[in-house]
Amino acid sequence: MFVIRWFLFAPFIVEGPSMLPNFESGERLIVNKIIYDIREPKRGEVIVFHVPEEGRDFIKRVIGVPGDRIRLEGDDLYINGEKVEEPYLREAIAEAKARGTLYNEGGPNFPNDWVKEDTVPEDSIFVMGDNRSNSQDSRMIGFVSEKEIVGRADLIFWPLNKLAFVNH
Repeated sequence: MFVIRWFLFAPFIVEGPSMLPNFESGERLIVNKIIYDIREPKRGEVIVFHVPEEGRDFIKRVIGVPGDRIRLEGDDLYINGEKVEEPYLREAIAEAKARGTLYNEGGPNFPNDWVKEDTVPEDSIFVMGDNRSNSQDSRMIGFVSEKEIVGRADLIFWPLNKLAFVNH
């Protein structure tokens, strides 16, 4: 059990609203710690990573990989100059538009005054929370070094009524 826990998988508890509507505070996940020893992170994957300045781990979605140029304007995400559809936010964005607001209302665009560079450097990724207007992510903390990645969130195991594999 020690080997499995230490090297392969780890539990993680979602804290805060930054991944709403897809993950709620208090949900417990299984994080696959070995996958990124085999391959690089891919856009759309939900990952857990260390934030040394905060002294804790964050859960966010991979938006950009090395070499990608990222731009966020309101609810519109552009990667390498092309608008990207985000199926994991489709309903939330539609609900906000129906109310006559932006889903990212109050959330920073990107690039911005905190992070001016728009190209993801080598050995780094760009991450954002699904709750764009209430997420401390790469728009504020900058690019995440691949060395800080703990792993990919693969399974929600608590509460039991939410037991499911994470849809990347």
